[in-house]
Formats: sequence, C-alpha cells, structure tokens
Amino acid sequence: MGSVLESTDIKNKLEDLSGVVVKPGENPYNALIEVCRGDPVECQPPSLYFASLSRLHLAINLVTEIQSLYAAHRLRRNAQQKQKFLDTNFKELVIDPYLLRLENPHIEPGFKDTRHCMTFWGRPPIHILELAGVIQKKLKDVAPGIWLMPPHRMHITTLELAFCRTPQEIDDLKETVKPIIPSVASYTYQHRARLVKPMISYDLSAFAVSFLPAAGETEVSPAPIPPDNAVVLEKGDSYSYHHLRRDMWNQAKAAGVTIESRYIVPSAHITLGRYLSHDDHATPEQRKKWVDAIDNINEWLEREVWECANSEVIGEWIVGQEKGLDIRVGNLWYGGGRTVLLGEGF
Repeated sequence: MGSVLESTDIKNKLEDLSGVVVKPGENPYNALIEVCRGDPVECQPPSLYFASLSRLHLAINLVTEIQSLYAAHRLRRNAQQKQKFLDTNFKELVIDPYLLRLENPHIEPGFKDTRHCMTFWGRPPIHILELAGVIQKKLKDVAPGIWLMPPHRMHITTLELAFCRTPQEIDDLKETVKPIIPSVASYTYQHRARLVKPMISYDLSAFAVSFLPAAGETEVSPAPIPPDNAVVLEKGDSYSYHHLRRDMWNQAKAAGVTIESRYIVPSAHITLGRYLSHDDHATPEQRKKWVDAIDNINEWLEREVWECANSEVIGEWIVGQEKGLDIRVGNLWYGGGRTVLLGEGF
C-alpha cells in the first residue's frame, strides 16, 4: 500500500493578502473588479466627447486599482515569507512529498501520483520562457539543489476547475464542459490581456515569476505574427488578466460546473521551481543569501527589464501570444497531464 501523503497546500496555504473579501456563491474574480470600480460617478456628461473621456478615466482608474491589489498581494506575501526565512525560530522548508518521490524513485519504488485535475492554462511564449530561464539560472547559482520546472511544462493557471479527483471524476467533468471547450481555448485570440512587471514570488515550498495586470505601461511585447486578422473584441489594458479570469469562471459556471479551485488569490504566476532538500537553506547564512539573491534579482528586473524594449529579456506577456489557452486534464502538478485542446495563438 502506498504512502498517505500531505499536500504542501495544507502546510503552506496561499492566502489572499489583497484585502478583498469574497461573498459565498459570487464570482470571486468579479468581486475584486467591483471593489476596484467603487461607487460609480452619478453624472451626465454634456457631450459624447466628455462621455468618452469619462469612460476612459473610469477604465484607467479601474485597471490601476486592479494592478495595485495584485501588487499589494505579492509584496505583502514576499515580505511575509522573507520574515519566515530569516526568523531565528525557522524550522524547515515545506518539501513536496509527491515531487520528492517522483524525482527520487528509490524513496518509494512504484510510487504514482493519483491526484487528477482539470484546468485552463495559459502557455508562455518563447520570450517569457527565455525570461524564466534567466531567472532560474540566477537562482540555481545560489541554491544548486533546487528543482526547476522544465520550460515545456511552464504554465499560468488562468482557472482551476477541480483538483485531487479520480481520473473518472475528471473525465466526467471534461464531458460537462465539452460544449464550451473550443470557445474557451481560443478565447484569448479575441480577448487580449497584458501582463507586466515580472518579479520573483516565493514561499517555503516553491518560487515563481509573478506578473501584474497592465495599467498603461509602455508596450514592449513582440507584435502578433502576421497576418493578424482576428476581430479583437477586447484589447488594451482596460481588459485586464483579471477580467479574463472572471470570464473563464463565468463560462465554466454557465456550463454547469461547480468550480473548486485551490486558490483564487490575485496572482498571475508561473512556477519556476521547488525545494527538494534542506541542504541549500540549512543555516541562517544560507537562508539570508537566498532572500538577498531574490531581492537583488527583483531589483534587476525592475531596473533593467520592466518596460525596457532593449533589455536582454522581455518582461511583458499578452496572454495568447503564440498559443491560446490549454485545456488540460490529468496529473497537472509540476506541469504534467495531457491537453484536451490548445487554442489558437496570435
């Protein structure tokens, strides 16, 4: 009989540090949008020109507020985790027992990960994979024993429908959402949300490159591959990544799905790696070296990558570049599983 293992999510819960409170039953992504929107201004502009200016002003304010809540979440979480690493009462890292066994088969020969999931993934384009690779190398130089996510497995979870289910339960769920899969997979072809300002986010179990929904920053992404003949319904920063997540939730709900996500926090991140041993973080000096390295890399990203068209790497991603959404089922932890349908990219 196999081991009964405990997920790292139990020991290392990803809590929402943005300050937004979600009411039971509501679309959790819409809740943040409503908080950012605030009370609408009750006025009637005297002309279409001023009406357009008013709408533009409200749209700019909305996306700026959305970005600020995403930023608040990741900054507070990084500060919280840094404190844990530097705490004199530090006990240990939260090592993933599933990944540990998968990467070291001798620990438990024949071990299988039976946790099946269904998600809608965004797949990073080549220039974001290059960014991730540069960051991974910088981190590996400081902690040689870390496990790194292979580039072909990298993803951003736009919506998680279900997790820790049996294969049959996930197959049943797939059949429920089957009618909407084609439209969901290619949704980003006509609804283009931009992510900017990459930064390393980390905790005691893993580390990632996180992004913020754009809010008027200089555009530095590669242009769509020509010809770009799509009838784009939503583009520009007024349609944020958080709006995209909201739309995915609404479509899945309309298809009859009870959505069970592990977390719904305001985060847009690609997992870069995890810890598989304590060797690189065993002493206070090693842990300080780790958090200092992360701080230094984040300073480098802000100084030389954010909004920099001439940087060695590009720090901006319009979700849907090169590939649409990846409708994915199976053992999805660590980038596994299989694709049901991959949408059209631009």
